[in-house]
Amino acid sequence: MYHNRPLVQDLRAMKKRGEKISMLYVQTKEEAAAAAAAGINMLSIEGRFFDAEMREAAGDCFVQVGLPYGGWGPLHGTFLTTAEEYLRTAFKFSSLGGDAFYCSASYDIQKTLADNHLAVVGHIGLVPSYITWTGWRAVGKTGDEAAALWRHTQMLEKIGVFAAELEVVPDRVAQYLTENSSLIMLGMGAGKHADAQYLFTEDVCGYGVNHKPRHGKVYADMGPKLKAIQDERIAAFKAFKADVNAGGYPGPEHTVAIKDDEFDAFLSSVKG
Repeated sequence: MYHNRPLVQDLRAMKKRGEKISMLYVQTKEEAAAAAAAGINMLSIEGRFFDAEMREAAGDCFVQVGLPYGGWGPLHGTFLTTAEEYLRTAFKFSSLGGDAFYCSASYDIQKTLADNHLAVVGHIGLVPSYITWTGWRAVGKTGDEAAALWRHTQMLEKIGVFAAELEVVPDRVAQYLTENSSLIMLGMGAGKHADAQYLFTEDVCGYGVNHKPRHGKVYADMGPKLKAIQDERIAAFKAFKADVNAGGYPGPEHTVAIKDDEFDAFLSSVKG
């Protein structure tokens, strides 16, 4: 199935040729299907949203499935803490058609995944799961921090990771990392030199309600339309509730009738 979607070797060839890669974070089948129809190269889908239907909706897109960082495991109802739990979860998602697996856990866990021939995506720069160490800010604006990013990049290469999300890193640092590493750099707020440009659907479509990142760009202002739909939905629900309370629903047109003689027969039967 999905024979036309790209492979890791295809993405590496695109990097080598200097072709730009488009990437979106999606949460619904409708978003995934729209991305596929638009010819988006890569999708990022969190494990909690990924299933066989989502994979089908994603069509020919290369799908990176996000493994939860210490998050809820779909297999055994526990938090993912060990390499074996991460591996079992990745294999489960692989069986559903996942092409690669985002993992920001420790090097040893990422290496275990890579050693088992899974395509692993790491994370460089602003890593949300490490936020207690850095805060919500650009990472790599000092010489020492930029050097640390380079060392991290080298370590990811060494353990077998094939790509990395490169998030909120100065553009010249991002360019150096991209041009001097075999990793496919999935840039989010990392300037134009990253191999891929990666945005969240909520930013692209303008319906996000969270903080708008500097690197976000709105291509369609769907926020007002979605709010109007939600307002109509709420109004419909209120009208339904009021109709129930007033006894207006259900009416005769919503009710199944029974003939009088049949009802009389029923009463005779149960009372007898």
